[in-house]
Amino acid sequence: MRRLAFTLVLLVAGAAPAAAEKLVVSLSNHRVAVTSSFTGEELVLFGTIEPDRPRAALRSAYDLVVTVTGPKQTLRTRRKERVLGIWVNTDTREFVSVPAYLAVLSNQPVNTVANAETLRRLQVGIDNFLLPQRIGPDVADTVPNDPFRTAFVRLQTQYGLYRQSGTAVTFLTPTVFRATIPLPSNAPTGSYPIDVKLFADGEMVARTSSALEVIKAGFEQFVAESARDHGLLYGLATAMMALLTGWFASVVFRRD
Repeated sequence: MRRLAFTLVLLVAGAAPAAAEKLVVSLSNHRVAVTSSFTGEELVLFGTIEPDRPRAALRSAYDLVVTVTGPKQTLRTRRKERVLGIWVNTDTREFVSVPAYLAVLSNQPVNTVANAETLRRLQVGIDNFLLPQRIGPDVADTVPNDPFRTAFVRLQTQYGLYRQSGTAVTFLTPTVFRATIPLPSNAPTGSYPIDVKLFADGEMVARTSSALEVIKAGFEQFVAESARDHGLLYGLATAMMALLTGWFASVVFRRD
């Protein structure tokens, strides 16, 4: 019986994977302040691949995918058609709780990192990311080539809020990497979770996360906090400023 148990232990030990990895990452800046002169910012995520246990062997080649998602918002996409020579809205679709910012960054095109089923299951790539829509009484995701989804992604990409790049991650050594995260000038304020996935031989072998925050600073922060915390006073002050501006303009440009 002891010999059998010892043999089973050896078999289990021999079946353990030869490589076990973990990710250690660090972000160049965890807080981005938006002021009146903010024109965008480029952050850098550094990281290393380390063995998960002592004397574990590392593989010779890896792929890395970094997914950055902005605060959730509900947005609408409208379809316009020409009716009697006039462009009018003929249909609309509401996207519910979708990220206002979405960046998928990798060291090579994501469709070469793993097979289609793995990418879909792990939501790797914009085409595989869930973007639920309100269709009648239901809320559900649709196929990637849905015309409303395609138009929504295209518009967000034009605004610089959605992007996918197969060259944004660089391996400085076989186990040291850096990823460039671009934030446009119109990046919404809020929390931005960062999901980092490590692949080898078409399978995810390690995963970790980080986060950054975009906040308003200076006069913009004062205005935003006033509107949020003192809505009535903010509205009265805004109306008073509008009246004073109109009165001042009438005095300056008055014709005698």
